[in-house]
Amino acid sequence: MEIFSYFNYHETMTLQQLKYAVAVADTHNITEASRRLFISQPSLTAAIRDLETEMGIIIFSRSNKGVTITNDGDEFLSYARQILEQTVLLEDRFKNKNGNVNPIFSVSAQHYSFAVNAFIDVIRKFGEKKYNFTLRETQTHEIIEDVAHLKSEIGVLYLSGRNENIISKLIKKNNLSFRPLFTTSLYVFISTKNPLAKKQEIKLIDLEPFPYLSYEQGDFNSFYFAEEPLTEIDFDCHKNIQVRDRATLFNLLIGLNGYTICSGIISHELNGANIISRPLVCDEHMTVGILTRKGMLLSRYATTYIESLKQHVHTPDSMLQENQ
Repeated sequence: MEIFSYFNYHETMTLQQLKYAVAVADTHNITEASRRLFISQPSLTAAIRDLETEMGIIIFSRSNKGVTITNDGDEFLSYARQILEQTVLLEDRFKNKNGNVNPIFSVSAQHYSFAVNAFIDVIRKFGEKKYNFTLRETQTHEIIEDVAHLKSEIGVLYLSGRNENIISKLIKKNNLSFRPLFTTSLYVFISTKNPLAKKQEIKLIDLEPFPYLSYEQGDFNSFYFAEEPLTEIDFDCHKNIQVRDRATLFNLLIGLNGYTICSGIISHELNGANIISRPLVCDEHMTVGILTRKGMLLSRYATTYIESLKQHVHTPDSMLQENQ
């Protein structure tokens, strides 16, 4: 109610202006935003200035290097994205029956194959003639920011005993909710050619001779934001390689007999048959869950995505229990 009361009070503010502002925020460049929006740069600049004048705030700080978002602008854009998201939901509910809408759906996730498989399921189920879907396999702090600012409707990440305090505070601060999908012991991803592949379970000391592969977290490169539930500070690890994407990690894992620590869920369809998982002997656990904005009505794509995630998260722990 607060958002829509705010919107109604400023009756001359248009959805188009909000779309313009979000486009500039996404590109951090007026020229690039105008190209994507198919309008002239002067027209876009004028529309943004009119919006800033009406709101009585400065949304963007401009310089020769581009534009940066001010503190007021960051808060404004969060509301703008929410209004636009609700508009998409309305159009999707009432207009899409006649094929008049280009559906929009975005997910930001850590590097999980089951997150990709669920995304594929959404596209296969709805199969509209046109859509604009986005899957971001990205850094932990960006997942939180994406969902908080509605760049993504759904986020997928994990909590553990070592990061839960910090990550939960950020989730609460950004008015988000975390819904657990599953909790599992820790596993090691290795190549079938790795000497450790012969072991039924792996101890931390067994990993010492091999390179440890992990996902780089940029400016937030601390163990609180690490995608791996154990980092090099937790055990004697002398060989560390950080990467940004899953394909590179798996190529190095095979080519260098490297390893990474994770949930143990493997998609051979996506990752190939040369990657296997082995239980790691330790007392740590991880809980993977779904991140959403509190109070947001989820689109049918998000609802389907969450249901599909549940179908793809058969952990080695759960399969072992089913076979007992």
